[in-house]
Amino acid sequence: MTPLLYSFRRCPYAMRARLAIQAAGIPVHLREVVLRDKPAAFLAASPSGTVPCLVLPEGRAVRVIDESLDIMFWALKISDPDGLLDMPASGRDLIARCDGPFKHALDRTKYATRYPDSDPLQHRAHAAAFLTDLNAQIDTHIFDRPTVADLAIAPFVRQFAFIDKPWFDAQPWRQVQAWLAAFMASDDFARIMAKYPPWAEGDAPTPFPPAGDL
Repeated sequence: MTPLLYSFRRCPYAMRARLAIQAAGIPVHLREVVLRDKPAAFLAASPSGTVPCLVLPEGRAVRVIDESLDIMFWALKISDPDGLLDMPASGRDLIARCDGPFKHALDRTKYATRYPDSDPLQHRAHAAAFLTDLNAQIDTHIFDRPTVADLAIAPFVRQFAFIDKPWFDAQPWRQVQAWLAAFMASDDFARIMAKYPPWAEGDAPTPFPPAGDL
């Protein structure tokens, strides 16, 4: 049986899972989830009720991978034709900082009304400190060629950039801005951002990665 991937197109965690599965070339059946109306099958499969969620058939049982980074490493350990896993330890450190302090600050900048006791400008400054460090490392030993760090971090930098794109573009992050623009202009990004109708019980399988040229 083909693995099932529950996903949501605009979720950065789901984006990076799709990016890794696409890079690995592993076929899955994609099920697009509407987060405000989650299907019962998805809730039964996902311990956290969040996307992405990968359901792997293993004989008569199934195994569920419910964390985006775990899905990325599952896929790339099976097939990694571009050598994305070949990165220094500092790449893992950047992913940890992205998923920890940067994501914390991103949420409190983007969704300020959810955090009335937080100062969104202060959190934007905290996020900016991460991007300043990231800018200094691009074109050195991390991003001189793509690694899994690019796939893991870029969707979150994109989300932060579009909170206030004119402000983001005015910052002295020329390397980060060029890196993000190249990511967003890539065929890989266009393919993983293809629109699919919400999945419902009884729907025909949706093959992923998508086949053919853009």
